[in-house]
Amino acid sequence: MEFRVARHTNQLDEIRRFYTTIFEFEILGEFKNHNNYDGVFIGKPHFDWHLEFTTSNDEANHHFDEDDCLVFYPQNQQEYDTIIENLEKFQLKPIKAKNPYWNENGITILDPDGFHIIISPLKITNI
Repeated sequence: MEFRVARHTNQLDEIRRFYTTIFEFEILGEFKNHNNYDGVFIGKPHFDWHLEFTTSNDEANHHFDEDDCLVFYPQNQQEYDTIIENLEKFQLKPIKAKNPYWNENGITILDPDGFHIIISPLKITNI
Protein backbone atom coordinates (compact mmCIF):
# COMPACT_ATOMS: atom_id res chain seq x y z
CA MET A 1 0.00 0.00 0.00
CA GLU A 2 1.20 3.48 -0.76
CA PHE A 3 0.37 6.52 1.34
CA ARG A 4 -0.09 10.17 0.39
CA VAL A 5 -0.77 13.13 2.65
CA ALA A 6 -2.46 15.86 0.63
CA ARG A 7 -2.92 19.44 1.77
CA HIS A 8 -4.06 22.65 0.13
CA THR A 9 -1.83 25.69 0.66
CA ASN A 10 -1.68 29.36 -0.22
CA GLN A 11 2.13 29.17 -0.23
CA LEU A 12 3.10 26.47 -2.70
CA ASP A 13 6.55 27.90 -3.49
CA GLU A 14 7.45 28.32 0.20
CA ILE A 15 6.21 24.81 1.01
CA ARG A 16 8.25 23.39 -1.87
CA ARG A 17 11.41 25.16 -0.64
CA PHE A 18 10.82 24.14 2.98
CA TYR A 19 10.50 20.41 2.36
CA THR A 20 13.23 20.22 -0.28
CA THR A 21 15.80 22.28 1.64
CA ILE A 22 15.19 21.25 5.26
CA PHE A 23 14.48 17.56 4.67
CA GLU A 24 16.20 17.29 1.29
CA PHE A 25 13.11 15.63 -0.15
CA GLU A 26 12.77 15.59 -3.91
CA ILE A 27 10.10 16.79 -6.29
CA LEU A 28 8.56 13.54 -7.47
CA GLY A 29 6.11 15.21 -9.82
CA GLU A 30 4.02 18.28 -10.30
CA PHE A 31 1.07 19.53 -12.28
CA LYS A 32 -0.28 22.86 -13.53
CA ASN A 33 -3.89 23.90 -14.08
CA HIS A 34 -5.42 20.47 -13.51
CA ASN A 35 -9.06 21.43 -12.95
CA ASN A 36 -7.78 24.83 -11.74
CA TYR A 37 -5.26 23.29 -9.33
CA ASP A 38 -1.48 23.43 -9.36
CA GLY A 39 0.37 20.92 -7.24
CA VAL A 40 3.56 19.20 -6.32
CA PHE A 41 4.44 15.73 -5.03
CA ILE A 42 7.35 15.74 -2.57
CA GLY A 43 9.18 12.83 -0.97
CA LYS A 44 11.96 10.37 -1.62
CA PRO A 45 12.09 8.11 -4.67
CA HIS A 46 11.19 4.47 -4.03
CA PHE A 47 9.47 5.21 -0.70
CA ASP A 48 5.86 4.13 -0.35
CA TRP A 49 4.69 7.57 0.79
CA HIS A 50 4.82 11.16 -0.35
CA LEU A 51 3.36 14.57 0.38
CA GLU A 52 1.10 16.38 -2.06
CA PHE A 53 0.52 20.11 -1.84
CA THR A 54 -1.99 21.91 -4.02
CA THR A 55 -2.99 25.50 -4.62
CA SER A 56 -5.90 27.08 -6.50
CA ASN A 57 -7.96 30.23 -6.51
CA ASP A 58 -9.65 28.96 -3.35
CA GLU A 59 -7.90 30.06 -0.18
CA ALA A 60 -6.72 27.31 2.14
CA ASN A 61 -8.75 27.33 5.34
CA HIS A 62 -6.91 25.10 7.78
CA HIS A 63 -8.48 23.99 11.04
CA PHE A 64 -5.77 22.27 13.02
CA ASP A 65 -4.36 22.35 16.50
CA GLU A 66 -1.00 21.70 18.12
CA ASP A 67 -1.62 17.95 18.22
CA ASP A 68 -1.96 17.72 14.42
CA CYS A 69 1.61 16.92 13.43
CA LEU A 70 3.67 15.29 10.76
CA VAL A 71 6.40 13.21 12.40
CA PHE A 72 9.52 12.29 10.48
CA TYR A 73 11.93 9.60 11.66
CA PRO A 74 15.30 9.95 9.91
CA GLN A 75 16.69 6.59 8.84
CA ASN A 76 20.10 7.10 10.42
CA GLN A 77 22.22 9.54 12.41
CA GLN A 78 23.66 11.18 9.29
CA GLU A 79 20.19 11.98 7.94
CA TYR A 80 19.15 13.37 11.34
CA ASP A 81 22.30 15.50 11.60
CA THR A 82 21.75 16.88 8.08
CA ILE A 83 18.23 17.98 8.98
CA ILE A 84 19.47 19.66 12.16
CA GLU A 85 22.22 21.42 10.17
CA ASN A 86 19.63 22.62 7.65
CA LEU A 87 17.43 23.98 10.46
CA GLU A 88 20.38 25.98 11.74
CA LYS A 89 21.45 27.08 8.26
CA PHE A 90 17.98 28.44 7.49
CA GLN A 91 17.55 29.78 11.03
CA LEU A 92 14.45 27.76 11.84
CA LYS A 93 14.01 27.71 15.58
CA PRO A 94 12.42 24.77 17.38
CA ILE A 95 9.22 25.42 19.30
CA LYS A 96 7.77 23.71 22.34
CA ALA A 97 5.39 20.88 21.47
CA LYS A 98 2.04 20.62 23.25
CA ASN A 99 2.60 16.91 23.85
CA PRO A 100 5.51 16.59 26.33
CA TYR A 101 6.59 13.33 24.68
CA TRP A 102 7.81 15.23 21.62
CA ASN A 103 9.80 17.70 23.72
CA GLU A 104 11.74 14.72 25.11
CA ASN A 105 11.92 12.67 21.90
CA GLY A 106 12.04 15.11 19.03
CA ILE A 107 12.34 18.62 17.73
CA THR A 108 9.22 20.53 16.69
CA ILE A 109 9.25 23.22 14.02
CA LEU A 110 6.57 24.95 11.98
CA ASP A 111 6.22 24.62 8.22
CA PRO A 112 5.22 27.71 6.18
CA ASP A 113 1.52 26.96 6.74
CA GLY A 114 2.01 26.80 10.52
CA PHE A 115 1.67 23.02 10.79
CA HIS A 116 3.75 21.31 13.45
CA ILE A 117 6.53 19.16 12.03
CA ILE A 118 8.42 16.85 14.36
CA ILE A 119 11.82 15.36 13.68
CA SER A 120 12.44 12.43 15.99
CA PRO A 121 15.65 10.42 16.18
CA LEU A 122 13.66 7.59 17.78
CA LYS A 123 11.74 5.13 15.67
CA ILE A 124 8.82 3.70 17.63
CA THR A 125 8.80 -0.04 17.11
CA ASN A 126 6.75 -1.34 20.03
CA ILE A 127 3.30 -0.36 18.79
